[in-house]
Amino acid sequence: MTTMRDRFYSVTEELLATDECAALVLADIGAARVRTALDRYPGRATNVGIREQAMVGVAAGLAMEGFRPILHSYAPFLVERTFEQLKLDLSHQGVGAILASVGASYDWAEGGRTHQAPGDVAVLDTLPGWNVHVPGHPDEVEMLLRYEMDRSGPAYIRLGSQSNARATLTQPGRFVPLRTYDDAVATIVAVGPFLDRTVEAVRDLRVNVVYAATVRPFDSETLLRVAGSQQDVILVEPYLAGTSIREVTETRGLSPRVLGLGVPRSEFRRYGNADEHDAAHGLDAAGIRRSVVAFLDERAPVLS
Repeated sequence: MTTMRDRFYSVTEELLATDECAALVLADIGAARVRTALDRYPGRATNVGIREQAMVGVAAGLAMEGFRPILHSYAPFLVERTFEQLKLDLSHQGVGAILASVGASYDWAEGGRTHQAPGDVAVLDTLPGWNVHVPGHPDEVEMLLRYEMDRSGPAYIRLGSQSNARATLTQPGRFVPLRTYDDAVATIVAVGPFLDRTVEAVRDLRVNVVYAATVRPFDSETLLRVAGSQQDVILVEPYLAGTSIREVTETRGLSPRVLGLGVPRSEFRRYGNADEHDAAHGLDAAGIRRSVVAFLDERAPVLS
């Protein structure tokens, strides 16, 4: 099965071949997967070695010269380690690049805390003007990467090893309403690869479900249209719990209680795969259901 990462590499190589403004800057991670492109386009594709801060600086320089650079590494190396350069070399200079991470929150959990980044979206949320995408399927990765190539601002595409069974995104930047009921008491916003498990968790509950593959900018318009003014809102995000609560509470016209499900701040210090970490954090289907039912209490009507 093609993974999000596989699709990212193939589309990036195609973009380099067809768009003279496309550029690629790596810090060793992924270099073996795009070796042909690195050899074929030495002026626009480069591997700076294990120097993530330099990777951002080189990308900023390329952007200033009119290129659209793509940067790629594990999420903690790409966002957390380079944050000062993202703030100064990109945001402060008013230039953009496309950051595409791998590893999500803890995809390679056996790599330890150095390879985990549940706080990446929250960190980028401190900078203005960033588009943040959390695709849930390889087809969505391609759609979002091509979409961002036609822009000039800063963007982050969060690639993970987990994915939904099929693509759901139809328009970049917009939430997709999947289930709506006139008498629903809550609307759930399921982000990226957490969609399928969320639908499974609430399959017999009369709650609305909205899918989000782009979380910044936050599609408040669609959320308000689906949830109305009084419904509770539940966020199910595959990164730090509560990251998008502010976006909900600041949506004019919404007056909800808000539950933010996601990765807790406490560190799970045992090895295992991503599914096992999800279960430990209550982010598998069973855990999501427990949290939703407890939050709604007797106000969670079961479908007849």
